[in-house]
Amino acid sequence: MNISIITVGKLKEKYLKQGIDEYLKRLSAYAKMDIIEVPDEKAPEELSETEMNMVKQKEGERILAKIHPDTHVIALAIEGKMKSSEELADTIDKLATYGKSKIAFIIGGSLGLSDDALKRSNDKLSFSKMTFPHQLMKLILLEQVYRAFRINRGEPYIFQG
Repeated sequence: MNISIITVGKLKEKYLKQGIDEYLKRLSAYAKMDIIEVPDEKAPEELSETEMNMVKQKEGERILAKIHPDTHVIALAIEGKMKSSEELADTIDKLATYGKSKIAFIIGGSLGLSDDALKRSNDKLSFSKMTFPHQLMKLILLEQVYRAFRINRGEPYIFQG
């Protein structure tokens, strides 16, 4: 299985990089993992709604350019469906069973995902009604994907820090 996480912006925080590297190492036993970072659109602090949509549109185009046509896309979006860890594991298992070996999780920038990126997605997933920094979501998502593989293999989840 090939899993990509396509996200806006470069990760700068060392502690997040360390966590992400740890989960990528663990996940290498289960899937080919790829993190693709597209540049964020520079914008002033105060934006009109039109300017916000333009920023999301440009970032969305960058995300969409990285998605292959045969990829199953799961957008992280507040308006998406909330799932338990077991339900996410079941989703990943079913995709593998039905021959969907390429999955891309997409994470928008600080303003969220463009309408086009949301339309391209096959599923929308929400982790919470709360808003999280998009950089932190990479780490949270990787942890849940790792947990999903452990659940699907019937392996105990052990965190060794």
